[in-house]
Amino acid sequence: MQRYAVSSCGVFGGGIALAPDFADSGRAFVYYSYSSGSEPANRVVAARFDGNTWRETAVLVDAIPGHRLYNGGRIAIGPDDHLYVTTGWTENYERPQDLQSLAGKVLRLTLAGGVPEDNPFQGSFVYSYGHRNPQGLAWNGEGELFVAEHGQAALDEINLIAPGANYGWPIISGDETQEGMQPPFVHSGGDTWAPSGIAFAGNELLVTALQGRGLYVLDRQDRTLQPVVSLGERVRHVLPVDDDLLLITTNRSPRGQGPSKDRLVRLSAQN
Repeated sequence: MQRYAVSSCGVFGGGIALAPDFADSGRAFVYYSYSSGSEPANRVVAARFDGNTWRETAVLVDAIPGHRLYNGGRIAIGPDDHLYVTTGWTENYERPQDLQSLAGKVLRLTLAGGVPEDNPFQGSFVYSYGHRNPQGLAWNGEGELFVAEHGQAALDEINLIAPGANYGWPIISGDETQEGMQPPFVHSGGDTWAPSGIAFAGNELLVTALQGRGLYVLDRQDRTLQPVVSLGERVRHVLPVDDDLLLITTNRSPRGQGPSKDRLVRLSAQN
């Protein structure tokens, strides 16, 4: 495992996936929350940056059930050039298991907002279901998709995603099993990581943790998370850049009040 030194760089925000041709086209995809009547909701939109201003150009998915806390919301373009979106359970025990609901799911759509023909459920954006509050998406070099999500009270999870699979929430969690449901690849047991953004650096899956207040790496053989660095801050996301890592912090919980002193942190590899 690589060793890193820390330096502070400023503040950064997230919730966006840049198109592969962003440098030329300015295209991007954004997940955001809004009010729909008296209920919160979420949508996925296409947007364009002209060098000065962002402009929303199309709504790709709308009326995703929302909540003050449990919205999921990570979006990323996969190696198949489709857009993947995580959605939260909205504190509704029926929605994650309901294939007619977009809540508690990993969604998969084309960059134009269509349903891919090879999605597991015909005519549906749903790619996997039975999720609680998934907050991280990452693919390894073999094309395997991993998702990090928050448990109810501890029992946070790292899941290896298969199309059409049911990851059990709220029926099973931790070491519980039931026919037709996938157990987590790794879970935190009685500890709480509150995992957020994840990314592969080479073959290593890096996991940021809000409650764990640092950066971790998945030991795939032992199926454990091992600490890389502790910042003493709520770490939201990680981005490998060459031999360095960029981390962003979110130091105020959404349950808290007042400003949040957040940082963009660079971890430099040490030989």
